[in-house]
Amino acid sequence: MNTFPRADERSRMVEHQIRSRGITNSRVLTAMREIPRHLFIPPPYNTSAYEDAPLPIGNGQTISQPYIVALMTALIDPLPEDRVLEIGAGSGYQAAILSMLVQQVTTIERIPAVADLARENLVKIGLQNISIIVGDGTRGYPDHAPYDGIMITAATPEIPPPLIDQLTIGGILVAPVGGREIQELITLTRNENGVVRSSHGGVRFVPLIGEHGWADS
Repeated sequence: MNTFPRADERSRMVEHQIRSRGITNSRVLTAMREIPRHLFIPPPYNTSAYEDAPLPIGNGQTISQPYIVALMTALIDPLPEDRVLEIGAGSGYQAAILSMLVQQVTTIERIPAVADLARENLVKIGLQNISIIVGDGTRGYPDHAPYDGIMITAATPEIPPPLIDQLTIGGILVAPVGGREIQELITLTRNENGVVRSSHGGVRFVPLIGEHGWADS
């Protein structure tokens, strides 16, 4: 995987943007070094792929800054045998990172053209343990449930109940929760008695559109 160009830029990104901010999970750091972020970003923005910023990928969507990708990945504490659900495939970058860390990734994207982009990008780097589904991510994907981890990569006013139902006991869900402009990064850990909720600071994501998210406008 490190045969992809710009490996030095990825190494600097990990050291200066991610490890220096307190993310020390060695598996997550390795995945961030190996997956070529620039291949998931269209020109001319791909020249800035390893900078500390979100970037546009088309269709009104963005790719999150590297630190946020690493943080959300570390928060679900991915293990090699895990099955993970991602809501919002985008260009496929977050799914690619997860695919290096878990057994199976299912990612749901509501915009067909964006789902096609993610498929094309993932084919480029030869990842095969990812299923891309076109649909309403706020409903989850019961066919592959339960999930050990669920990641929502768009802003939701509240955690969609179907996603909590599809989380295994002991599983972790991470999501930006709040308004359309500013949110709080939240984790929910499910146990036999319900869920334990924790906060991990302020973030800004595009809105999650769907039955249990924001209405399209």
